[in-house]
Amino acid sequence: MKELVTAALTAAKERGQDVADVPLTAIAATAGISRSTLLRRLGGSRAVLDEAVREAGVDPGGRPPVRERAIAAAALLVAERGLAGVTLDAVADRADCSLPSLHTVFEGRDGLLAAVFERHSALPDLEALAADPPETLEDTVRALHATFAAAFVHEPRIVPAVFADLLGRPDGPAARVMAATLPQALAGLDRLLRPHVRAGRLRPLPTPVLVQLMIGPLLNHALMRPVLEPALGDGLPSTDETVELFVQAYLRAVALPGGGPGAGS
Repeated sequence: MKELVTAALTAAKERGQDVADVPLTAIAATAGISRSTLLRRLGGSRAVLDEAVREAGVDPGGRPPVRERAIAAAALLVAERGLAGVTLDAVADRADCSLPSLHTVFEGRDGLLAAVFERHSALPDLEALAADPPETLEDTVRALHATFAAAFVHEPRIVPAVFADLLGRPDGPAARVMAATLPQALAGLDRLLRPHVRAGRLRPLPTPVLVQLMIGPLLNHALMRPVLEPALGDGLPSTDETVELFVQAYLRAVALPGGGPGAGS
């Protein structure tokens, strides 16, 4: 039975699934036997294999996959305790899975954090915006600010933790996710901003600089807002009002006077 458990765990890891979600055909192929031979060795019941996997210390699944439960649990722990509080023991307890399951799926804590950071990235929303861009420069800038602001303040608050990890560990999971996704993100931002540069509406700055001028104030505000709210109370503009102030400040900084059609107001 031990070799069948090993085959099941290997197939699950290769497919990114729980053992319970891996077809017996795939497990049999990994074990180098036929499906009928596998069933015969299991006495005709898959439950025997699932129980053997459980006895080996790995949750075979059948509920939402361990991967999904662990990512959700880790994200909540980041929001509640910060990155330092996200231990594999805490995630296993919150996700109701075993430590071996987490190691099988994520290959350690950094792999889990990388999956959390990627899940809560603004990239999908950015790509959707680039696929159907607003017509005017002002609407484009406003939509980009709204997209980034939503990522910064979305609960659970993961993006601040991404930047904390990025600054604290240049070779950590946030840096690896950033390196993997940054070219795609910059390509989408270039599709949104470069036409306005060519049309003379936007200063001809490199795309990374145009983006940094946009994200910098938003990031600073998002990181400081939890501290400012208790101190300033009603004196602090709402998030939407603050975003609009940043939009107008950005346009004053980088939009060219008399930029022509599409420049906005």
